[in-house]
Amino acid sequence: MTGREKFTDLFEAIRHARHHIHLEYFNFRNDSIANSLFDLLAEKVKEGVEVRAMFDAFGNWSNNQPLKKHHLQAIKARGIEIVKFDPITFPYINHAMHRDHRKIVVIDGKTGYTGGMNIADYYINGLPKIGKWHDIHMHIEGDAVRYLQGIFLTMWNRETGQHIGGPAYFPNLPQFPDSIAEEISIVDRTPRETPRSISHAYAVSIEAAQKNIQIVNPYFVPTKSIRKAIKKALKKGTEVEIMIPAVSDIPFTPEASFYIAHKLMKRGAKVYLFKDGFHHSKIMMVDSTFCTVGTANLNSRSLRYDYETNAFIFDPATTNQLNSMFEKDKQNSTLLTPEVWKKRSGWKKFVGWVGNLLTPFL
Repeated sequence: MTGREKFTDLFEAIRHARHHIHLEYFNFRNDSIANSLFDLLAEKVKEGVEVRAMFDAFGNWSNNQPLKKHHLQAIKARGIEIVKFDPITFPYINHAMHRDHRKIVVIDGKTGYTGGMNIADYYINGLPKIGKWHDIHMHIEGDAVRYLQGIFLTMWNRETGQHIGGPAYFPNLPQFPDSIAEEISIVDRTPRETPRSISHAYAVSIEAAQKNIQIVNPYFVPTKSIRKAIKKALKKGTEVEIMIPAVSDIPFTPEASFYIAHKLMKRGAKVYLFKDGFHHSKIMMVDSTFCTVGTANLNSRSLRYDYETNAFIFDPATTNQLNSMFEKDKQNSTLLTPEVWKKRSGWKKFVGWVGNLLTPFL
């Protein structure tokens, strides 16, 4: 789902909630979308629905329109339980690692959402400096929702000291509803329990490819295991296509992405520089057979430090939808070639080289 589709679908699902609504995001931007969301959640509280929301303290702090203390007080006054994950206190360095970068919603234990989007209106309206914001989110039903619920409640109970759980939060569900992919696996990364889960899933998927791989990622600074898997795929003749944004919402990382993408281009990968705004999607499609959509960037921040969640969808129809999106986005991209690389300034190449050296920390 695109930004507009996500929020339309999410708000409609919330309107139909009967027992509980759980939200876990890196941040809630204090804007029109968040205001509308909290208004709707407050209405559901009046109907007797339990509402729990959690956001990352660093994600909120890094947001240019954060939720401040008086906002949180107003939200709580409306009956919404809202919790800040790992508040940033002195010494601040203690809180630099292991941030909660997930984006999860679970409604009545039956409907779930995850993907690349937080709560902000720029997913619909874009931003002045980078233009349109492109992203992918997914609506999940069936057994996979139980895993999202487990992820949320584990984090919630740990942060609050509560003991929320039981059958009301894990209802019996049909495993394969007709409206969704037949098989979805939720791969969750926690810094201590499953530190390599997502990087391993990516590497194994890339190495398993027989024909083609398509990757879209906004901060493409892959760890050694991912680079190694891509190189192995190229060596055996698998077509590898990588799409990265030509512009970014953060400095420095784009130059490192260009540098690494150029290295892979020289090994045979096709690299596309997306120019129709900022592509924030975190997706991969393999052999038009299965795909992944989630919160993890292909960088050390996501793969080595943060809490992340990706859905791996084993369904050709869903994968083909993303393949079609990739092909459409290629029309708004520039193919990275030796000639295009030569036009980059020496300074940008140098910054990219330095960024490559700092890959373990980006």
